[in-house]
Amino acid sequence: MSTPSGFDELIHPSTRLSVVALLAATEWAGFPFIRDSLSLSDSALSKQLHTLEEAGYLEIHKEGGGRKRRTKVRLTARGRTAFEGHVAALRAIVEGAGPAAAPAPAPEAAAATAADSQQPHHHAKAGR
Repeated sequence: MSTPSGFDELIHPSTRLSVVALLAATEWAGFPFIRDSLSLSDSALSKQLHTLEEAGYLEIHKEGGGRKRRTKVRLTARGRTAFEGHVAALRAIVEGAGPAAAPAPAPEAAAATAADSQQPHHHAKAGR
């Protein structure tokens, strides 16, 4: 099976995929929100954000200084396009693998179920 169009090796690792998915649902997100939502350390998140920013997938905005420094992050148009393409590629992989649902009932079981639904149901009355 070949890799579907849109599959993005940069986004695919679970931590980066989680970051991009979280950012896809919002315009801007603060560093503490992303860190806490994904249960990451500051250093682990910083590393992933830097990698995604270098690829042009994120915009990082820092304001203030010292202990009051605030970092906000958002997906760029390129990042959003890459994420949507990656999600579509993952869906194509899953759909190509066949149905993941429970197997269909055997024909005899399906016929019995259909017959049961045709029978009138009588309800027992409570004792007096």
